[in-house]
Amino acid sequence: MIDYRIDRGSGVPAYVQIVEQTERALRMGILKVGDKLPTAKQVVAATAINPNTVLRAYRDMEQAGLVELRRGLGTFVTRSLARPAAEDDAPLRREVADWVARARTAGLERADVLALVTTALDTYDNEHEQDSQTPGDRERQNTKEDV
Repeated sequence: MIDYRIDRGSGVPAYVQIVEQTERALRMGILKVGDKLPTAKQVVAATAINPNTVLRAYRDMEQAGLVELRRGLGTFVTRSLARPAAEDDAPLRREVADWVARARTAGLERADVLALVTTALDTYDNEHEQDSQTPGDRERQNTKEDV
């Protein structure tokens, strides 16, 4: 099961944070098709947010085809976002976890770590733009085409 963490100082609405955290869990294979999400009551107890906020996030995910709300039973994952070989990423995940631990030990805040990673991704993508056919880059390609 997923444990949601709400960052009140981020400026990102709580329901968006729930959706993004669920999408990350789906992408990483932490959540799988058939898994049950926490009830709204459980999320409220853990995060102290309004129940309607949780329900809005769950409705948004249902509309996106990620989950199904079953009355009286709960909310269940209906689609995975994980790449077919995501489990092969274990060594890379360990390296990233070690790097994050070193960054945090060095005093970097969450926003600093995210800025470093985002900048590194942007630099790489700009240098390898014509090579980038990775499925996860569709959003970036669509954004460029819209401009």
